[in-house]
Amino acid sequence: MGLIQLLIRDPLAFIILSVLLLYSVIFHELAHGWIADKMGDPTAKRLGRLTLNPVKHLDPFGSLLLLIVGFGWAKPVPVNMENIPVNKRRQGLILVSAAGVTANIIIAFIALLLFRFISPIPSGIAENVLLLLARINLILAAFNLIPIPPLDGSKILMGFVPESVNRGMHQIEPFGFFIVIGLLFLGVLNPVINFFQYIILTFISVLLP
Repeated sequence: MGLIQLLIRDPLAFIILSVLLLYSVIFHELAHGWIADKMGDPTAKRLGRLTLNPVKHLDPFGSLLLLIVGFGWAKPVPVNMENIPVNKRRQGLILVSAAGVTANIIIAFIALLLFRFISPIPSGIAENVLLLLARINLILAAFNLIPIPPLDGSKILMGFVPESVNRGMHQIEPFGFFIVIGLLFLGVLNPVINFFQYIILTFISVLLP
């Protein structure tokens, strides 16, 4: 069941899921800032972004898309890698970039774990909410793993590749959003997203009792 169908069939479940989804993208960004702070960059903390207050995080257009189509984003948490010690900068780039994806994977895992426990009990609202919450967080995690700037996957990759490759990725970053939208429109990224979802689900299935 999609979000629109859920709104029509069960407005209460839609409201509950909307709040959970908004906090899914908030936790994604919060994780970036929290790990950056632990690595030595207090930028997000100084700007008041290490908070659960949605006003500090929400992007109006990204939030609207999240509620309408189940896919969206929050305002990116500012990270200044120059504040991280040089000898830990590559490690910091990898960990900070992977933090958001990890947050979405954890949310999906928790949702599926709760679904596993309540599935023997008839509970239409809870089952629909948990399954949609898991599915959308899996999509968010898989999408962000795509190695095209400015997505998290590109920054994780930059932590491993030579500096010459990093310079090339920095050059295309201003156009990256349009590249990603175009590739999504053409359906080119669907197999990549499905592949990452499969990897994540396989990992979660190993952890689930």
